[in-house]
This record gives sequence, structure tokens and C-alpha cells, in this order.
Amino acid sequence: MKLPAEFYLNEDVEQVARELLGSVLVTYINGQRCSGIIVETEAYAGVNDKASHAWNGRRTKRTETMYLPGGHAYVYLIYGIHSLFNVVTNKPGIPHAVLIRAIEPLEGIGTMLTRRKMREIRYNLCAGPGLLTQALAIRTDHSGIDLQGDTIWIEAGKQKTEAAQIVSRPRVGVGYAAEDARLPRRYSIKGNPWVSPKK
Repeated sequence: MKLPAEFYLNEDVEQVARELLGSVLVTYINGQRCSGIIVETEAYAGVNDKASHAWNGRRTKRTETMYLPGGHAYVYLIYGIHSLFNVVTNKPGIPHAVLIRAIEPLEGIGTMLTRRKMREIRYNLCAGPGLLTQALAIRTDHSGIDLQGDTIWIEAGKQKTEAAQIVSRPRVGVGYAAEDARLPRRYSIKGNPWVSPKK
């Protein structure tokens, strides 16, 4: 069952990032259904977060998607190569987002391997935000789509991830964010081998 639209309207982006752990990210693209358990996320708190694309109220053609109501996809390109998939949260006009950093593959593993040009399944199949989007065929033209639709959506997991199972660390690749770079807003499931490598 898809997570309800109300789930994404939560004003606490860190809580959403934690609660997404254990949920299932699903894509149905080019006739192929693929899915994986979300095992790692990062929270970005909009205009008050120096690591956010919307820091200080910044609005561009790319970031305008972040100002949509919670429950939309925000997908952007880094290094001209990797698409990164984020879940927009909070009410319209408040640009909070959660980056999905890693998933544990469930369905469509053969398709994921083909997309990643891999011959056999390994823990790095989807262990990183750019790797999981490649495996799931998520692209920047998916930015702005409603997660209640039938292309990309998130389903409730089989069981809730308890607080004791969640590890928090500073986010990755945001050294430019000064003191905000040290905030422990990267969350992962303790001991899960599908989490992206330590940095």
C-alpha cells in the first residue's frame, strides 16, 4: 500500500527521513517494476539549512519543485552524470526534502543489474544515491511527479524501523554548509549491508 499523501506533509523533515527507513521505493518504468527497501536517507531543512538547495529562500527553475506540496519527487543532476532522487516534504512553499541514499533490492533485480551493467548482485548495486537511480531508471525528467502516481511511489514496509535500529551521522558531500555540514541528518538502518560505504 502506498504511503498516504498526508505522510509527506509532516513539518518535521528529520522525522520523515527516519520514518522512510524500512519503506519500499517502487518504480514502474519502461514496463519494468523494480523496488527496494529504503535503508539510508538524508534530511534537508529548506531555507534554514545551508546544505539545502533552497537555503535562504533560493528559487531557481531546478529548485522550484522543492516548493511543491510534500509528496512530489525532486530529482537533480550532479557532476553532469548522476541523478539524485529526493522526496519533497512539508506544506506548499516550504522546501523541505529527503534524499534517498540507498536501498536494499527487492523486485526486478535482473533489470537493475542490466541497468547498472553488473553481472551479479553485490552490496554496491544500489548503495549510493546516484547508483540507486541508475538501477531504478529514475531521471531528472521525473522531477515534479506526484508520488501517488504509477511511475515512482513509496509503499509502507512490512514493519516499522524502531529508533534503536537507526544510526545518525553527518551528511555526505556538504562541506560548503559550514556548521550545518556537521548536523547528524543522515540516517541509516543499523548493521544493514546495503547502506552506502562510510565516508
